[in-house]
Amino acid sequence: MPADFLPSARQQFAYYKLLGEQALAQVPDAALSWQPDPASNSLATIVKHLAGNMRSRWTDIFTTDGEKPDRARETEFDNDLPTRVAVLAAWETGWQCLFTTLDALTEADLGRIIYIRHQGHTVLEALNRQLAHYPYHVGQLVFLGKLIQGEAWLSLSIPRGGSAAFNAEKFAQAPHRAHFTDEARPGAGR
Repeated sequence: MPADFLPSARQQFAYYKLLGEQALAQVPDAALSWQPDPASNSLATIVKHLAGNMRSRWTDIFTTDGEKPDRARETEFDNDLPTRVAVLAAWETGWQCLFTTLDALTEADLGRIIYIRHQGHTVLEALNRQLAHYPYHVGQLVFLGKLIQGEAWLSLSIPRGGSAAFNAEKFAQAPHRAHFTDEARPGAGR
């Protein structure tokens, strides 16, 4: 196991947190609870689900199951966060729970077994599971933001028509070791 896994995982999680925040920031307050149809989730609902999952998965990971008995997962899909303040408070609470636990982990912890719904996972497996789950939902936030904002959306990636210039800039640099989040942040003109 590379000794830099935990810092790399933290960097990935932080990137997706920032991406979600930049998507949420582009949407008017009134649109946070908008649903494309009754079977779809709003931005606020996705945030509420992520916060519930993060709190459940990352609280007391070595002493309790990752699916806490007080988690009411079904209610996470009730579209009832009334304000941007409530949405952002849920967002911050969830991410803080993840980062507090992540920052306390050591490389030696990666092989320890923790449980999610009584299924044993190494901490490494649990982190990888959530490194897939959280970006999945952040992608939904970005998609909904783009859908809501239409032409007013500011790209959080390489905008259409910008690939050649972006690649030319990258290939003009000498080959070097870097994490993609070191050089570019979402919303930094892309």
